[in-house]
Amino acid sequence: MKLYFNKPNGPADEAIDQLIALAGDIRSTDLVREMILTALKAGQEEKEDRAGLKLMNTTLKEMRFTSKVFSPYRDVRKVTVFGSARTKPREPDYKLAQELGKRIAAEGYMVITGGGPGIMQAVNEGAGRRHSFGVNIRLPFEQRPNPVIERNPRFIVYKYFFNRKVAFLKEAHAIVLFPGGFGTLDEAMETLTLVQTGKRDPIPLVLIEEPGGTYWSRWIGFFKEHLLEQGYIEKTDFALFEVAENVEEAIEKIKRFYRRYHSLRYVDGRLVIRLSSPLEASSVEALKKRFSDILVPGGEMRITGPLEAESDEPEIAHLQRLLVDFSRRNFGRLRALIDEINAL
Repeated sequence: MKLYFNKPNGPADEAIDQLIALAGDIRSTDLVREMILTALKAGQEEKEDRAGLKLMNTTLKEMRFTSKVFSPYRDVRKVTVFGSARTKPREPDYKLAQELGKRIAAEGYMVITGGGPGIMQAVNEGAGRRHSFGVNIRLPFEQRPNPVIERNPRFIVYKYFFNRKVAFLKEAHAIVLFPGGFGTLDEAMETLTLVQTGKRDPIPLVLIEEPGGTYWSRWIGFFKEHLLEQGYIEKTDFALFEVAENVEEAIEKIKRFYRRYHSLRYVDGRLVIRLSSPLEASSVEALKKRFSDILVPGGEMRITGPLEAESDEPEIAHLQRLLVDFSRRNFGRLRALIDEINAL
């Protein structure tokens, strides 16, 4: 029989309802129903694609397990740290990463690393076992779990890089990047791309290395001399990341991002910025004038309470909202707006 997402499926719907009832304790049954239908429809494709089905199956299993591991810590802020697996304990960046992990834990945050050696191990050592997550990848080299993460209940091993990247970015409240190879640069560019295009909410993205190092200054120099000069990126895109010269500065940049800004959400195409401390009406008027370039024509920026669509987040219903008719065209400017809100 042909299956539909938006039309009745007769006995198939009844069977799915019975299965959900039999399993018991199923939340968000509407979404679970669609997932079951998706699996059934995938199995109905005219030409069998077993490899494709295996990929879908493994992806769903990995993402389900990711949610299970992280869900008890939803209320704890986390910092994902990227860097080379080949950095040795005697190197300055290793010691810097240890110090960073220690300071992150001292602030009440947790760390997320790839769970391997090098910078990853250094950060986990600094943060300690109780404050560490490790999201590892199956490789024939380098990526065996480090001693802090091995047999840790917050350790996950992935088959697919793309699932691992989702965990790195979805669960993080900040990203810190140390120098590294192809993998580190891939993670840096993917994070920048997702934030620049609005596929990931704004997030502190901090670049750090040993004092006197030139790794990131050369990287940024390439952006300015080639990407910006050729018009491939905008000048405002440089607001999407920051450079820190030491651990204290990196921690301060992360904390400053959450000084007043709490989170954001889109409701009926409008941006809702949730604030942990209120703004004055006069400040909002000044913000509207300064950031009029990111509003849709005739758009508004005003204070409001929680919207009806946010009723699924009762734990933050007390927070003031800033409702913004954001054009979704320049996320570097949106980051600048958040910085300005935090500075008021």
